[in-house]
Amino acid sequence: MSWRTLRWHDGAVLLLDQRALPEREQELACRTLEELARAIEQLVVRGAPAIGCAAAYGIALAAQRSQARSLAALARELADARARLLRTRPTAVNLAWALARMQRCEEEAARGREASVASVASALLAAAHALAAEDERICRALGRAGAELVPDGARVLTHCNAGALATAGYGTALGVVRAAVEAGRRVSVLADETRPFLQGARLTAWELQRDGIPVTVIADAMAAHLMRTREIDLAIVGADRVAANGDVANKIGTYAVALAARAHGIPFYVAAPLSTLDPATPSGAGIPIEERGRDEIARIAGRVVVPDGVPVRHPAFDVTPAELVTAIITEAGIARAPYAESLAGLLRAPRA
Repeated sequence: MSWRTLRWHDGAVLLLDQRALPEREQELACRTLEELARAIEQLVVRGAPAIGCAAAYGIALAAQRSQARSLAALARELADARARLLRTRPTAVNLAWALARMQRCEEEAARGREASVASVASALLAAAHALAAEDERICRALGRAGAELVPDGARVLTHCNAGALATAGYGTALGVVRAAVEAGRRVSVLADETRPFLQGARLTAWELQRDGIPVTVIADAMAAHLMRTREIDLAIVGADRVAANGDVANKIGTYAVALAARAHGIPFYVAAPLSTLDPATPSGAGIPIEERGRDEIARIAGRVVVPDGVPVRHPAFDVTPAELVTAIITEAGIARAPYAESLAGLLRAPRA
């Protein structure tokens, strides 16, 4: 790919500004922790794996810019940084996962015999680089695992964007599509536009077009009709959190796709790395659902479409019950019902 979702350059975290796509390809330079936190909140970078990677770089950035004179002072600053980042996007469990991993790195580096503020900062930057590189490797492994579920000639429905833009590279749901294409299969994609932020229309279509993979954008409300007319063979979506029982939190509208797929006998697959699994949350009832601001609903392309004074609701995610999920694709293999057993088994499996 000729572009990166996020990268470190000259003491700053550079984010491909996803608010500007597809009209403009531009990067936003975040030079402070607060700039990065606001970029996550404002959807400059989005998608659970990418948010985790961005948060890891945020901790590295805070350490690099720290003026702390002692390891204890640095530890207090980084604890504040973690708390700030945790508030940005509460539904995506990769955020907390990445921050916990960075905290372990910090603690290990601080125990070294020659530990200093500078050495801990250096270790944290190396850890953020490693996490981003690992994310892309994981997505490629996940793609290979899921490609076997995509037959030649498949017409795949996607919702939101679970591609390279939502990760450090390659993608989860679109990683499966890419891997199937790389295996020689003819695959085309129907991308739900995904109101209100239009991640399917703006982002999925942009990156698939760049890859030369056939893609057609449809309005969210068209999916059930196209299933009934047999123009969709399977659905693949990503996830922001998967509960221990297999309930899946993903972009609002995913639940409706799953219901329509069940009604029409179409497989509904979820592609998610193991870092998106949350064994500490027993079911989807325990997943926090982020509510976003009025303007994302009340305005389209800067135009007011809801009368002033009329309230709007904007839960950014919904929860799809496990019984509607045909399989969950991870880098460690494919889980099927009963998910409480199969997901726990994948989490216990030795890592390659």
